[in-house]
Amino acid sequence: MNPKYVALISAELNISMKQAENTMSLLAEGSTVPFISRYRKEQTGSLDEVQIGKIEDLGKRYQEVDDRRAFIIKTITEQGKMTDELLAKLEASWVLTELEDMYLPYKPKRKTRAMAAIEKGLEPLADLILAQEAGEIDEAAKTYINEQVASADEALKGARDIIAERINENAELRDKLRKLFTHTAKFSSKVIEGKEAEGVKYKDYFDFSEELHSIPSHRVLAILRAEAEGILFGNISPDEEEAQSIIHKQFVTGNGPASQQVEKAAADAYKRLLRPSLENESRAAAKEKADTEAIEVFAENLRQLLLAAPLGPKAVIAVDPGYRTGCKTVALDNQGNMLAHDVMFPLEKNYKAQDAEHLLRNWVNKYEIQAIAVGNGTAGRETEDFIKKIDFGKKVNVFMVNESGASVYSASEVAREEFPNEDVTVRGSVSIGRRLIDPLAELVKIDPKAIGVGQYQHDVNQSHLKQSLDRVVVSCVNNVGVNLNTASKHLLAYVSGLGPSLAENIVKYRRENGAFKNRQELKKVSRLGDKAFEQCAGFLRIEHGDNPLDNSAVHPERYPVVEAIAAGQKCTVSELIGRNELRKQVNIKDYISEEVGQLTLEDILKELAKPSRDPRDEIAIFEYAEGIKSMEDVHPGMTLPGVVTNITAFGAFVDIGVKQDGLVHISHLSNKFISNPNEAVKLNQKVTVTVLEVDIARKRISLSMKDNEPNTGGSGGGGQRKERREGREGKPAKEAPLNDFQAKLQALKSKFK
Repeated sequence: MNPKYVALISAELNISMKQAENTMSLLAEGSTVPFISRYRKEQTGSLDEVQIGKIEDLGKRYQEVDDRRAFIIKTITEQGKMTDELLAKLEASWVLTELEDMYLPYKPKRKTRAMAAIEKGLEPLADLILAQEAGEIDEAAKTYINEQVASADEALKGARDIIAERINENAELRDKLRKLFTHTAKFSSKVIEGKEAEGVKYKDYFDFSEELHSIPSHRVLAILRAEAEGILFGNISPDEEEAQSIIHKQFVTGNGPASQQVEKAAADAYKRLLRPSLENESRAAAKEKADTEAIEVFAENLRQLLLAAPLGPKAVIAVDPGYRTGCKTVALDNQGNMLAHDVMFPLEKNYKAQDAEHLLRNWVNKYEIQAIAVGNGTAGRETEDFIKKIDFGKKVNVFMVNESGASVYSASEVAREEFPNEDVTVRGSVSIGRRLIDPLAELVKIDPKAIGVGQYQHDVNQSHLKQSLDRVVVSCVNNVGVNLNTASKHLLAYVSGLGPSLAENIVKYRRENGAFKNRQELKKVSRLGDKAFEQCAGFLRIEHGDNPLDNSAVHPERYPVVEAIAAGQKCTVSELIGRNELRKQVNIKDYISEEVGQLTLEDILKELAKPSRDPRDEIAIFEYAEGIKSMEDVHPGMTLPGVVTNITAFGAFVDIGVKQDGLVHISHLSNKFISNPNEAVKLNQKVTVTVLEVDIARKRISLSMKDNEPNTGGSGGGGQRKERREGREGKPAKEAPLNDFQAKLQALKSKFK
């Protein structure tokens, strides 16, 4: 571990040197972010997963800078051009652009105009011009005429090429101009002539300009995508006069003939070398910033989706709806294992509808079904209505389930391995049902990019996206905890310290030896050593095992502490878990030691109060407005229930049950100003929205949440919505005043311009 990294990270993240050093040591030892965050709070000073992740990322970044610096120093030294001053500057810098600027004059490059001029012997003339002393430069230039230089003008042109390259390679100047680009440049775009019709979806950017430092990420990515498609031409540049002025102040020191030559060289240097180079840098920086913001949006959406409320271990029927090909229907037990599958045609106006009802009734009774999941794709609303009208003789809740990515799963290697003898339609239905039972356990099998909750996810840096999304999945899995005896190898692979290979070995051991009886038995799994056990054990749960602590987040390394606490209260560990009054009597300070501090002891007592409790919310029953099933049924002024399906930097998309999500622009998410949509809504949140505008031709619905309180019921436009959690009715939302509609519509339109 490099001590310099510790100091840099401490300063950048505003944490103590000890926190940075201990965290980096734990990471270097092979500890995972979830493990460090939960079980090493004394060492890190309670740093959370985000902070620890940043320490990990910064450590890698500084290592990359160090590696590049070493290469640059080696290259310049081998050229015999290294000086003590240059070496000191290189060793002091931790910014890649600074290092690259210092390296630029020594960087091997293709033959340039300046190189050609130097080969012709024109470098002394360039030095003479740069000195900008009084005298006739034309006469001096004539002395350089030879077989390679035909005239004085050609000699001056070659000298200017040399000067232009020197200006371009001046690190101090590049830094000044880089700051000018950063703070004052504008990102502009123009439509390419003849591409107006083809690129109509980019119409907002046909004649567009915005300050580079403030342009939102989604606009940057939209322009870059349109450029790649050949629709737009983009440009990033500051005021050219100001840029030229900066160059002149540094390089033009007089007003004679020599200075005029320097001015010409400076203009050429900026136009031909500096501006293209710095524009490319600015583009890359803007793209990187936009990528980071888009990835953060995607990661937050994914986190919320993975932590969506589960139904829990209950037998369900899952339906993948359809018209012509029917509804692919499966029955699953409480662990998501398939019991039966069939195809029904509930939407045909004949005996097939009766057959569908008979099938559902039969399965509900035969398999003790407690809930029915209906995919939210084509014919979803109609199928849901059909099922809700059936009297099953007992309570069977019906849930609409987001099926995004189910088709990706059904065609994947994972699905083929699970159901080698079933076709993709059956596998897709199984995925829908399992998403209801436990969305986290099912969604980890799908590439996060296919789930459909991102913003320009295919345009951003794919390696950074994968790293970020994988980190989110790992965080969510370990935050919830995993049942060691029922989890699939795909879910186990995300547990701290495991991975695909050890997950496979755990499943194999379970298959050959039966259910795990205690956490210590994990050490019998092939290749699962002490370090892997340390990292994973606290996140794996065993229900009804030998030790009640095995079904909690208490780490096995702290079992002796819990046993000591129980002994101090003259009770068993089970009694300590079950009796709140015993835990209240515990004096934490009595059990603090060199290894176990107050933070860990507080966590242990909190966990004993709710061992194995799922941190996710309870699932809520939701109903769309009655009679609203297509865009033609939606009209301005309606107040409708909906579910947030995606959150972007510019607003939130809401499913109101018409197969086309509506957009609540960020300006209409709240009555107060917000800069981030996540301040107002969360993924899967139930909301009430007012319809502002319906554009059937462009398949756009504009919505507003102003004057509508989140998570409340509402009526309007011929429909009512109900939401409840086991016997709790939602409160009706007040109706939005229709006479305010025109004002809302105008406000929204102005925002989109």
